[in-house]
Amino acid sequence: MTPDFPPVRGRKKRILIVDDSAAVRQALSSIIESDPALEVMGVAADPYVAAQRIRDEVPDAIILDIEMPRMDGLTFLRKLMAQRPIPVVICSTLTEDGSSAMVAALEAGAVDVITKPRVDTAHALHEATLRICDVARAAAHARPARARAAARPVKVEAKLSADVMLPPAMRATARRGASGPLVCIGASTGGTEALREVLMALPAQCPATVIVQHMPEKFTAAFAGRLNGICAPHIKEAADGDAVVPGQVLIAPGDRHLLLERLGSGYRVRIKEGPRVSRHRPSVDVLFRSAAQTAGASALGILMTGMGDDGAHGLLEMRNAGALTIAQDEASCVVFGMPKAAIDLGGAARVTALHRIAREVMDFAARSSLETQ
Repeated sequence: MTPDFPPVRGRKKRILIVDDSAAVRQALSSIIESDPALEVMGVAADPYVAAQRIRDEVPDAIILDIEMPRMDGLTFLRKLMAQRPIPVVICSTLTEDGSSAMVAALEAGAVDVITKPRVDTAHALHEATLRICDVARAAAHARPARARAAARPVKVEAKLSADVMLPPAMRATARRGASGPLVCIGASTGGTEALREVLMALPAQCPATVIVQHMPEKFTAAFAGRLNGICAPHIKEAADGDAVVPGQVLIAPGDRHLLLERLGSGYRVRIKEGPRVSRHRPSVDVLFRSAAQTAGASALGILMTGMGDDGAHGLLEMRNAGALTIAQDEASCVVFGMPKAAIDLGGAARVTALHRIAREVMDFAARSSLETQ
């Protein structure tokens, strides 16, 4: 089974792999080299060797383990971000103990996290190759918080559309949902910290909110828990059947799709297995299509920083159904791929800076409240 990679534009992006396991270094190297847009600049068994490699040649991105001898990956990441910011992807087994380390890594400046590749079956290798190469491409075009030089996104072609999870509506409807306003947010590379900024600015009684953030399985629970501890609204990893209610933010679990459906006068979420949509599971396109069909003009769709085009078609469907739709602007994105794709399709009614998104959410809720009185 050969991965379907997007076309190559420009020179290959150079990736430095830092992991104390020779087997993991070999597996990651083989995966990276299978993508015609990427090449392995080098490998290092620990951060000291990596630092020497960086002195000789600066990579476009680094894939970094957490637990290593001589210096742990988190310490190295913090030193790197303080002295010479380079996009870093954390690669971990994501055990329960490691989940807190992943949160700390994102706070320290990592642009994304991936699980260590499984190569025991052809299907597992195919899935790992798609995920790792997509993330490596995104990281190579990302702008770390301390060094946001101009970068052009690489377009990633969709593998499957939302049709595999939810049939498209026969025609667009601009009806309002049965209950109050509903906010749907999609994000990928750079989204963990962007979401933190938005959610920390929301009050405890924010409108009902559902989020898809591209993230590995087991990590979303730790991510939601971290946000719940620092934000006013109640934030949790979504479970199948959860009601969507004001004052609560539901985050789609990693490796599962999240859809919305009617529940009496309100909504609930359905968590489903299924193939990757727009190369992702969970997929923003799946969430946005279900929001268009269930909530119509009662919804607000927001597409934030991320590589590729997941969510672009779904945002257009939401707009056609009467929803207000917003794309994050280029200047505040780590990677402008997903918002740009939505803007190019005509799916975004507004383009907004990150620091204004929370205000847009609350203004939308206030307008919705006045319209229903």
